[in-house]
Parts: sequence; C-alpha cells; structure tokens
Amino acid sequence: MKKLKIGIIGCGGIARTKHLPALKSQADKCELVAFCDISEERAKWACGEYGTPDAKYYTDYKELLKDPEIDVVHVLTPNVAHCPITVAAFEAGKHVMCEKPMAATTEDAEKMMAAWRKSGKKFTIGYQNRFRKDAQMLKRICDEDKLGEVYFAKAHAVRRRAVPTWGVFPNKALQGGGPLIDVGTHALDITLWCMDNYKPVSVLGSVFHKLGDRADAAEGNMFGPWDINDFQVEDSAFGFVKMENGATIFLESSWALNVKDSREAATTLCGTKAGAEMIGTMSAAGGYDLIINETTGGVLTEEHISEGGSIAFFEGEGAGGEAVKECKQWLEAILNDTEPLVKPEQAFVVTQILDSIYKSAEAGKEIRLG
Repeated sequence: MKKLKIGIIGCGGIARTKHLPALKSQADKCELVAFCDISEERAKWACGEYGTPDAKYYTDYKELLKDPEIDVVHVLTPNVAHCPITVAAFEAGKHVMCEKPMAATTEDAEKMMAAWRKSGKKFTIGYQNRFRKDAQMLKRICDEDKLGEVYFAKAHAVRRRAVPTWGVFPNKALQGGGPLIDVGTHALDITLWCMDNYKPVSVLGSVFHKLGDRADAAEGNMFGPWDINDFQVEDSAFGFVKMENGATIFLESSWALNVKDSREAATTLCGTKAGAEMIGTMSAAGGYDLIINETTGGVLTEEHISEGGSIAFFEGEGAGGEAVKECKQWLEAILNDTEPLVKPEQAFVVTQILDSIYKSAEAGKEIRLG
C-alpha cells in the first residue's frame, strides 16, 4: 500500500501533543516528510523527531507547498492563519486536515469551502471529541431515534478557572477570540452532530470581559496566573441559536467563570422520547458520564454509562486514544476514497454560529442567517 506523504504546517503545542504522536502511530499508512513553522527551531525539532531521514523543514509554508511529493497537509497554526494556508494547500493539490475551528470568521470559512470544492481533494477539521466512546454511543442513540425529536439542547464548555497561559491563546489578532472559539467549538460540534441539525436561522450572543483583567481571579488559575495586561479576548461567551425546524440550542463557554463545577466538550439533549446528558470533566481521572433519562413503566428512570479518559490536550500531555482514532480514519478516508467523519459542511456551520455569536454581541442584536 502506498504511504501518504504528510506535510505539517505549524509545529507548536497541538502538533506536539496531538497530531505528531498520532501520525507516528500510523506509520503503515503515512510518513512525515516536511515541517513548517515561523520558528525555525520548532520546525527543525519536529523534523528531527518525527521526520523521515530525508525530511525537510521550512519557515515559509508556500515553499513547503511547492513540493509535488506531498499528498496531505495538516494546518496546525493559530486560527486566523487557517484560511490562507488551507486555500493555498488546495490550490497546490493537497488534501487538508485543519485544526479546529475551520476559521475565525464565516467569510474566511467560505473561502476555504470554495477552494476545497474546486480542488476535488479531501478536507476535514480536527474535532477529535467525536471519537470519544461516550460521544460515539450518544450519536448511535440519536441515530436510532431513541431520544425522538431533539428540540432543545445545551452545549457545555465551561471552565471555572482554566485559562491557557501558553502559546497565543489570549491574542485576539491571532486567535480571533477566546473560550468561545477555543472550547465552545467542541461542545457545539458534538451537539450539532448528535442532533444531525445544521440549519441555523438566528443567533443571539453575549460576550463578557469580566475576569481577564482581575489579578485576584488570575491567582486561582489551573495553569498558573495569566497575564492580566495581555488578556485580549473574552473570558466567557454565551449563545442562543434557533434552527430552521424550531429546535433551540444554548451554548455556554468560559475559561474563567464563577461556577462550582467545570463541564467541557459536553452536551445535553432533550427529545420527545428521552433525554441525554453528557457530563465531561477536565481531569483525565474524572472521565465522562453519559446519562439517558426516560420514562419506563410509568416511572422516571436514569441509565448511567461511564467511560474514563481525558477530553482535552494540555501542555505536556500526550495524544489520547481519540487523536489516534481521528488520525486513522482521516488517512483511511484518503486511501480508500471515503468521507471523513468530520465533514467540511458541518464544520462550516460551527464556525458560522460562533462568528454570529461574536457579531451579535458586538451589534447588540440578533443575527439572522440564511
């Protein structure tokens, strides 16, 4: 079997902790032949650690894309760079895996979609939480119509105090936003995917900058105090989304919020037959708890389905099982000419909703879509 030749653009934290280890585990399907980063030191390190003996490293992604031997590009840069790099990769005839979210704005996402459709290549976005066992089980439950019509949902991405203090996370110019675009994107993706509903018609959003400049709030942070003078993004954001069929989704996201419990990359679904509640924690030891609630024999019942595991990739943490599963199915989609689990059209709607929450908050009014 022909091995796919992979080029990595962006050799920072998400590459080191997720993509590079996962790709290394699929050595029978691929080989890493090129690495690019604006930091030559990072690109050189990744090349030496994960590349083939003749692998090359670059500081200009346009030079990497000139290599006709490269089949696939992984775009692992800050959010605002996703669009120009992805578009250029498709124009160079490469398949593209882009880290979440697809883009920082709807306009950029539209350019990426147009380039993908013109290219005829494969395209996916890095929503690895779909590969968790609890997410897979909940999706099957929904597909089997055990919940009935899901008409109300909550997408949960709430941290009590877990502001990332590394990389460019607080940098609005590079990231496009804070917790909404960082962790809210995962919760929304799981919710829409399980509902199989991708037709939003209106969005109302609220964005808050309440704790980022407070030294007393920063002192309790999981990753150490953040720099209150360099906190440029929101610390929490919320959205109310109406779908074409009348279904409603409430999205909550925060890096810092005065709540008792954290709950991340999780969803609550309310259907006509039953409900489902996905409890996610930030601790690898905490794991997940999926609860199905319904009426059985005239009695209200709850079924708990538990699965341990981590839901996020933090500094110094290795790639989990979800990352390997994501990588394996992505490579097989290319090799076998099948669709990846995370389809571009789905990821586009996630970006469209997130962007509309920001726009709604800024304008102080509801944003109509479609």
